[in-house]
Amino acid sequence: MGWLLPFDNLLCMALGISFTVWFTSLLVFIIVPAILGVSFGIRKLYMNSLLKIFEWATLRMERGAKEKNQHLYKPYSNGIIAKEMSTLEQEIQELRSSSTTLSSEPEFEMADIMSFCRRGVESIVDDEVTKRFSAEELESWNLLTRSNYNFRHISLRLSVLWGLGLLIRYSFLLPLRITLAATGIGLLVVLTTIVGFLPSGRYKIHMMCYRICVRALTAIITYHNSENKPKNGGICVANHTTPIDVIILANDGCYSMVGQVHGGLIGVVQRAMVKSSPHIWFERSEVKDRHLVAKMLSNHVADKTNHPILIFPEGTCINNTSVMMFKKGSFEIGCTVYPVAIKYDPRFGDAFWNSGKFGMVSYLLRMMSSWAIVCSVWYLPPVNREEGEDAVQFANRVKAAIARQGGLVDLLWDGGLKRGKVKDTFREEQQKLYSKVLVGDQEDQAEDRPLEFSTLRGVVLVKTIS
Repeated sequence: MGWLLPFDNLLCMALGISFTVWFTSLLVFIIVPAILGVSFGIRKLYMNSLLKIFEWATLRMERGAKEKNQHLYKPYSNGIIAKEMSTLEQEIQELRSSSTTLSSEPEFEMADIMSFCRRGVESIVDDEVTKRFSAEELESWNLLTRSNYNFRHISLRLSVLWGLGLLIRYSFLLPLRITLAATGIGLLVVLTTIVGFLPSGRYKIHMMCYRICVRALTAIITYHNSENKPKNGGICVANHTTPIDVIILANDGCYSMVGQVHGGLIGVVQRAMVKSSPHIWFERSEVKDRHLVAKMLSNHVADKTNHPILIFPEGTCINNTSVMMFKKGSFEIGCTVYPVAIKYDPRFGDAFWNSGKFGMVSYLLRMMSSWAIVCSVWYLPPVNREEGEDAVQFANRVKAAIARQGGLVDLLWDGGLKRGKVKDTFREEQQKLYSKVLVGDQEDQAEDRPLEFSTLRGVVLVKTIS
């Protein structure tokens, strides 16, 4: 068996050289430039190349489908119902087939229920809230199996191209990204623990490690209006799509995080982070104590040497098509709020974390096996609470600004409905509105205003549009 020894030595030498070249290349071309904040433009070139490939693939699919007289795209479920804005009184008059106004005497007719039934059916068929917790549908295929359910025609050439892409993503990109992610997290834990004993320089360590993690996702980020970046003593609020929102923002600035204490690897990272910079971690038993959390936030922003607090007021991940209700807690502090809008490009990879379907490890593997993470970040002008404005109104004003800048749908629903039930007050509101229509009591100047009907799980919510 001695003849095997030279072969074993040769194999070990080849593996050693391969690992040396691998880690040297990572260090020279990725890790060091990330630490220095330098980019060679390779990621943008990669993104542009992918766009050309996607365009070619789409043209091939359209041409093949046309030759075979097939439909390329399946109809989407979004927007299949044409909803009209009208007053409840107008709808009931139309149902009663009468052009006269309603009697001032309370009068019920069986036909009146059809208006509510129609709205209920609309909410079942086209629920505008539940669909915000599923992956966004694409207009063209991005050569990922997980997103081709809307496309019926796959040609032989596209199948070969998909196989080549699969080989590249799982044999090269995935190992590369896992190596970079492990490097970034490892450096974050080790270096933050060490520099925690130093008086300065600790915040640069955070940005260095986050930049490495951004490379691990092949994230291509475009930041707009940097003059509006959050400043010390304020609160930064942003729409929430994925846990990596933190990395996306921390790649361009230093923030103090707010969140619940975790165990496992996340807990290790949290304990390391708090040693090097002030963060607010609270126990599970303290989550429901709003006053305690508000006091923590107030004490933090009162110290102008602390970095701005990063908060996602929605409280849950939304699929990056809309912005849902902002919790009012972060808007009661009485400090400057810095709104930030984040919009991901789903063509390169779906950044949305469906926590009910995927665990954290599964989600990260899906992210790292995607083509890339491409997003735009807009820093909006800082805002303060106006005189006579309560916390809810302030939160809604900030939410509307974020939705408008990011091209997102502004919804009034609570993201907590992802796991909770619809409140009875929504049904009671409909009963009160119908009662007012019957008795002719149009209070609050609502008689001449159109109504916007929002639907959720069989419940119709009517909102008066001013």
